[in-house]
Amino acid sequence: MASKKESNFLNMVLTLFIVAAVAALALGGVYSLTKEPIAIAKQKKLEAAIKTVLPDFDTVIKKRVAIDPGDSLTFYDAFQGGKKIGTAIETYSREGFSGEIDIMVGMLDDGTINNTVVLSHKETPGLGDKMSKSKSNFPDQFVGKNPATFKLYVKKDGGDVDAITAATISSRAFCDALRRAYETFEKNEGKK
Repeated sequence: MASKKESNFLNMVLTLFIVAAVAALALGGVYSLTKEPIAIAKQKKLEAAIKTVLPDFDTVIKKRVAIDPGDSLTFYDAFQGGKKIGTAIETYSREGFSGEIDIMVGMLDDGTINNTVVLSHKETPGLGDKMSKSKSNFPDQFVGKNPATFKLYVKKDGGDVDAITAATISSRAFCDALRRAYETFEKNEGKK
């Protein structure tokens, strides 16, 4: 019969080290196995969002556009038969009720919003998550609107946007993200 090891500080530290090492190796292995599938899924979601917010296209050119030092948005210029048909802009707002929201917005060359897709958020289920097309028709009010004449603020703040009931903060964040995209688009791409 095996004798029981004496419980002392060295044995406890050694046991803890072995358990931590095995857990770290297991965690590293799982990360290695899931890293590529997660990246592929993210890329497919991004491609689907670009296709949703823009008219049909055959070529996309990606570029980073600076907002201010240390901050930028990603622009996806879309072309059909060599002619530019619009730009998908990956934008964000940090003003959400639960933090940052990420949105893809499609802008036509004149600055008109073609469509929007929420890429990620942590808003309250049943309230702020209604900014997604799958949860409500809130995003429909932006389609075909040009922010040059359509004020991207909720009506409470003097704008033209009907806020989501009981989720004004999320609605404001959505508008903030679209304003950021439009202002950056106008500064860098808009008709002079």
